[in-house]
Amino acid sequence: MIIDKPRPKVQREPRRQTHKQPAWISFDDGTRHECFVLDVAPGGAKIMTDAAIAVSDKFALALVPAHPTRQPCEVVWSRGNIFGVKFLP
Repeated sequence: MIIDKPRPKVQREPRRQTHKQPAWISFDDGTRHECFVLDVAPGGAKIMTDAAIAVSDKFALALVPAHPTRQPCEVVWSRGNIFGVKFLP
């Protein structure tokens, strides 16, 4: 006879929100490019843009163009014009 033991609770990462929301990338040199946020999670996001950015590049991501709050990000992977970014503290 097999006795089932209670399963331990596993802390899971919150589900990603998927959407194609317009956003804006701001670089330190003052340039700004439009992009689209494909999905977002608490630790990062997947974006699509025509801007030339490379892995380890850092920039600020704004979901509202005129709002002063911008999320600092760093590119961690890229596939063509789609980039994975992590949010920095």
